[in-house]
Amino acid sequence: MMLPPGSTIGIIGGGQLGRMSAMAAARLGYRTHVFAPEFKSPAADVAAGATVGDYGNLALVELFARAVNVVTFEFENLPAESLELLETLKPVRPGAGILRISQDRVLEKRFLNDAGIATAPWAKVENEEDLAAAVARLGLPAVLKTTRLGYDGKGQAMLRTPEDLAAAFARLEPKPLVLEGFVNFAAEISVMVARGVDGTVVAFDAVENRHKHHILDMTLAPAPMPVTVLEEAQRLARTVAEKLELVGLLGVEMFVTADGAVLVNEIAPRPHNSGHWTMDACPCSQFEMHIRAVAGLPLPPAMRHSDAVMKNLVGPEDMALWPRILATPGLIPHHYGKVEARPGRKMGHFNRLFPKGGLPGELGIEDALALAEI
Repeated sequence: MMLPPGSTIGIIGGGQLGRMSAMAAARLGYRTHVFAPEFKSPAADVAAGATVGDYGNLALVELFARAVNVVTFEFENLPAESLELLETLKPVRPGAGILRISQDRVLEKRFLNDAGIATAPWAKVENEEDLAAAVARLGLPAVLKTTRLGYDGKGQAMLRTPEDLAAAFARLEPKPLVLEGFVNFAAEISVMVARGVDGTVVAFDAVENRHKHHILDMTLAPAPMPVTVLEEAQRLARTVAEKLELVGLLGVEMFVTADGAVLVNEIAPRPHNSGHWTMDACPCSQFEMHIRAVAGLPLPPAMRHSDAVMKNLVGPEDMALWPRILATPGLIPHHYGKVEARPGRKMGHFNRLFPKGGLPGELGIEDALALAEI
């Protein structure tokens, strides 16, 4: 059943993903109500209503749920009790079971492997003895990660020598941890995939993601790789969405190895930084696709009318370039409405479009992103 215009979509989380989701919802005739811990947040600035408080406050969770028609997320790390309460009150899309899987790297990897999807080799680590045994099996280098709450490089440590083990195990919290065998990958790619209430699945083109200081710096759409790799990435993303019985949007991050194998790294059941290129290169962006799925609307094809490069704007250094970005023809700016540009904080992004099939090589991309001198 389609949610009628004028209905209210509840969004858990007040960041930029919620902001851009709320703006997409407004264009389709919906109101949004944001639940976030901050009194002033990027998403609340453009929403019709807001609930402010801790995600674990069950009384507030209930008030929020009763003010909306359906609940979705831009931030998935909710307490289990809050998720359980939400599901008894309103439709939750994606469902709480999917969020539980994505919140926990061990559950996530077990789900993927059980679905026949290849990942990096891994092992659950509860104590130092587990860690030593896992290193003996997987070898070094390897990456030790928290099972919960890690993002943008936080909550992980690279293990290069046996001497690194004890300090990394002591530092990383909460436990248990997970050890991942190091993948000598050629590129990191991702696919945004949506599944509707009626089971329709649509997948955007696979893109290449390049990071700086563990934070996404640039996305190339489509990924400049063989068609066989791109088609396999889309196939894997569709498989994950179907196996999860997803209703909503899902980001599937993957590694491409030197021999062209595709391994799934992580899933995120929400809009994703690596999907921002769709805002200007596609008739239906990832945010509109997300809202359509959540509201029970038909899902159009996830088609691309242009090639694109997305460039993140992070911290005060990048935001110092904002006037030059605005003055440079061809750059399409998106500001997240955050006042304080702290180091490592995502403040906005810009997209640069190219004719479909016309994504240039490295020097062409560099030239196209050059900022005007003012």
